[in-house]
Amino acid sequence: MIKVAVGIINNNRNEILLCQRKPNLPYPLKWEFPGGKVIAGETIEKCLHRELKEELGINAVIGRLYHRQEYVYSDSGSFNVFYYMVTSYSGEIINNVFESYRWVPISELSNYDILEGNKNVIEKLIQTKNPS
Repeated sequence: MIKVAVGIINNNRNEILLCQRKPNLPYPLKWEFPGGKVIAGETIEKCLHRELKEELGINAVIGRLYHRQEYVYSDSGSFNVFYYMVTSYSGEIINNVFESYRWVPISELSNYDILEGNKNVIEKLIQTKNPS
């Protein structure tokens, strides 16, 4: 099972950062949270720091584990996904890998074409309203 670290970044306006996949990737143009696969010998938290730096150019302060789930994509395997709250970050967000990114009010998250594996967390965020 592949381990994946994911960051839920909430700004001071109670908006969540969503990132849109490129059209040439699997699940094209789906919206997701930033993050990625854990490399051998890397902790989940270190992976998330690395991924957020690579993808968005930020230095993140990783908070609590918000959600963990196992998810199976029929065409790409089984994933053990760890969703962490990002309590703060330094640096300006730079889009290094995504088609686009957007700050989305929590109440509007369900209006986006979300990557299937992230939908449970989207529902949890909407129910919680203020996940910090």
